Amino acid sequence: GLEDLRLVQFTEDDGKKLFYGTYTAFSGRDVGCEMMTTERFSEFNLTPLRGAAAGQKGLALFPRKIDGRYCAIGRLDHESLFFLQSDDRFVWNYGKRVMGPKYLWELVQMGNCGSPIELDEGWLLLTHGVGAMRQYSMGAVLLDKKDPSKVIGRSVEPFLTPVDETREGYVPNVVYTCGMLRVGERLLIPYGVADSAVRFISVRIRDMLASLS
Repeated sequence: GLEDLRLVQFTEDDGKKLFYGTYTAFSGRDVGCEMMTTERFSEFNLTPLRGAAAGQKGLALFPRKIDGRYCAIGRLDHESLFFLQSDDRFVWNYGKRVMGPKYLWELVQMGNCGSPIELDEGWLLLTHGVGAMRQYSMGAVLLDKKDPSKVIGRSVEPFLTPVDETREGYVPNVVYTCGMLRVGERLLIPYGVADSAVRFISVRIRDMLASLS
């Protein structure tokens, strides 16, 4: 199966825009990370990734190069977020640990929720945390614009968590997304509910930033 596509419109050095999407590929026995490349969504190239980070779920590309290198947020230890850089977008190895579980709602495991969005204030990245009873909740982190391995602020409490009717479904106690879209001064965030339904929320960017500490 193929799942959890983290799609981003990427701007190359020459200004050309392509869509790159990293996703989890499962053979029935092994898990790996692959990349989809497309320009017009009429033809697609699917390429397995290589390197230490390629065996982990949840690699998400930045929408442009930083200091001449491809950049990504991924996991290397099954629980923390790492800032990765590469000269080849198909090869991802070791990087710098950015942040790990700190609060109860993310104490079991952390991951990203898609590619970061570039703001004047920095790189805004949605995160998911796994807490007690395997409950998945969503938070956010603001990374430094020049050095995304530095955290400027992060969610102390999740901004979205399973409650009441959103607890039940095929995979209970889970709210989860693989990306967000900036629409003016707001974020549009689609998210899955217990692997059984899809909902949308809209939030002002300034409110999201104000919630980080």
